[in-house]
Amino acid sequence: MRAVVQRVLEASVTIDGAKVSQIGPGLLVLLGVGKGDSEADVPWMVEKLATLRIFEDAAGKMNLSLEDTHKQLIVVSQFTLYGDTRKGRRPSFIDAMEPTAAKALYERVCEGLRGRGLTVGTGVFAADMKVALINDGPVTLLLETPGAAGA
Repeated sequence: MRAVVQRVLEASVTIDGAKVSQIGPGLLVLLGVGKGDSEADVPWMVEKLATLRIFEDAAGKMNLSLEDTHKQLIVVSQFTLYGDTRKGRRPSFIDAMEPTAAKALYERVCEGLRGRGLTVGTGVFAADMKVALINDGPVTLLLETPGAAGA
């Protein structure tokens, strides 16, 4: 699995003009699932997202996590994170997992985060979404599970 994690002041997901998720300060996570990913990758990603020390403490150091701060997150499925652009002009998505299995793992990550007591907004899997955010910092990180395809 791959995730682009952005610390945000606010973020939202809109589909066909209707806002389906909106948060204040927290994280926007774009989550991609690759062909080699499995249920075994879910706990790693959930733990990393919940405990990643990306928020500032009283001393101004990135020392606090979502769990420490009780901030919210939105997780948006993003198969294009597995786009290979090394050859030609059109990305190849051959390393992305097929949609049915990818959706199941995406949903398991969201469930796992909720199971840790976090407020989790989502997009709609495979929908044409408009994602808006105000990046805070900006702070943007790339996470990959240890066995991620191409990692």
